[in-house]
Amino acid sequence: MKFSSKELVGASTGVLVLGVLRRGSSYGYDIVRQVNELAGGEFTWQEGTVYPVLHKLEREGLIRSRWQEADSGRRRKYYAITQKGLGALSEGTRQWDVFYQMVAGLTGVNHAR
Repeated sequence: MKFSSKELVGASTGVLVLGVLRRGSSYGYDIVRQVNELAGGEFTWQEGTVYPVLHKLEREGLIRSRWQEADSGRRRKYYAITQKGLGALSEGTRQWDVFYQMVAGLTGVNHAR
């Protein structure tokens, strides 16, 4: 079953980006690739989805960026999670867990995660 609610996916973008960056620094296209891979076809992000989120997270001090030259010689903007971002990821994860427990309790459906 594919996600039919863009709102649900949209509400998760910040937590997903922070989660990817917790694994290590990355650039926009690679963040999209990692999220799409983890989604297993349930939803698909386009590159345009992630850049507004990255800019917002950077303005909030949750991530920082730096330009770096790739092996190909092309310059890429790499993003890394900050200490403040780790705290926001922890809180966002807690909130999603509470939400999941509420849905599971109300529906009687408790899928293994």
